[in-house]
Amino acid sequence: MLTSLQEGHLEEAKKHFNESLKFGSHEEKFSLAEELHHLGFLEEARELYENLLMYYPGEGELIIELAEVLVEMDLEEEAIEQLSHIEENDISFPRALLLMADLYQMQGLFEVSEQKLLKAKNLLPDEPVIQFGLGELYSETGRFLEAIRFYQQLIENGTTEIGGTYIHQRLAEAYSVGGSFEEALAHYEKALEEHLEINTLFGYAFTAYQAGYYETAIEKLVSVKELDPDYHSVYLLLAKAYEHEEELDESLNVIREGIKQDEFNKELSLFGGKISLKLGLDKEAEKFLRDALALDPGYVEAALLINKLFFTQDRYEDVHEIAQMLTAEGEEEPQLTWDLAKAYEGLEQYNHALKQYRAAYTYFKNHEEFLTEYGQILVEEGLRADAIEIYKQLLDMDPSNDEWQDLIERLQD
Repeated sequence: MLTSLQEGHLEEAKKHFNESLKFGSHEEKFSLAEELHHLGFLEEARELYENLLMYYPGEGELIIELAEVLVEMDLEEEAIEQLSHIEENDISFPRALLLMADLYQMQGLFEVSEQKLLKAKNLLPDEPVIQFGLGELYSETGRFLEAIRFYQQLIENGTTEIGGTYIHQRLAEAYSVGGSFEEALAHYEKALEEHLEINTLFGYAFTAYQAGYYETAIEKLVSVKELDPDYHSVYLLLAKAYEHEEELDESLNVIREGIKQDEFNKELSLFGGKISLKLGLDKEAEKFLRDALALDPGYVEAALLINKLFFTQDRYEDVHEIAQMLTAEGEEEPQLTWDLAKAYEGLEQYNHALKQYRAAYTYFKNHEEFLTEYGQILVEEGLRADAIEIYKQLLDMDPSNDEWQDLIERLQD
């Protein structure tokens, strides 16, 4: 059958399969099932294992092999049902517990998965695969201190790698998420000594950034970019690291480079706008921010930043356009309401301005700058009683402000 499959003679292979199923020895059936499983002929492998189980009911190894086939066929419930038939005194029982734990973890049933793993650990306390399974489970569920304990046990017992996963890398991630950056960096270094892998290198850089070691972060991020220019996550973090080092030109160059690689990344465009403003490149900042809004018309942070730029240029119509666009997207951001009030005021549409100031008042009634602006327009529009109330609020916030006290007295007179 295997020869026929290699030669592409599927009908002939099917005939040989049926002959093997009927006349093959148990050893031949088991061997063929393993080969077919490996080659991806899952239905045939399943049929052979089920055939063998008629002769060896409850045989743990056969059930596990069948369960693994069922998992690959996306029949997890059937796999669990099969595994539940393995007796506790079967030599394969701990392996069955591990497989069931994996299946329950895939289904999000973490407590059941933990029960299976702990039961397996009671049977085989020093088995590295079980310790690793517990570490992975606790890491996935955010119980990082417990995950660290099991990863540490593995390393202390001389196990630094399981199934292509490096334990120092897992420890580094767990320490990093928990905020223990120094410990994380030490394990990232060991992980990279064992195996240079781009995700580990990026994790090292990200942790160094979080710890405030921006030069180290830059060094590692540049290495990531050189290894794989398509690694999109590197560009924004590298630009931010350069900003912390006050290398703004480098930061902006990285953003430009990143957008060439990932033109639909609105966060890159937003950050490009921020850096351009710091460098006094207003036209480039506007382009970055308009690009961000083109990618996401409801992008509040980009809208607020471009409005700040427009206010410095007295471009009230543009502020109005941006605010209206986000309103159309269903965004209800108080700062946009305040922006719209100032825009209407700049356009000398005072009734509209007052309406927006009143709408924003609920959110900014304890904000000195807002109250000052609101009070001024109330005075200008002759709404003295309302203005007095606003300036009394300001005076409560700063009783030593003689200017506001004088203004209240003049308004009352």
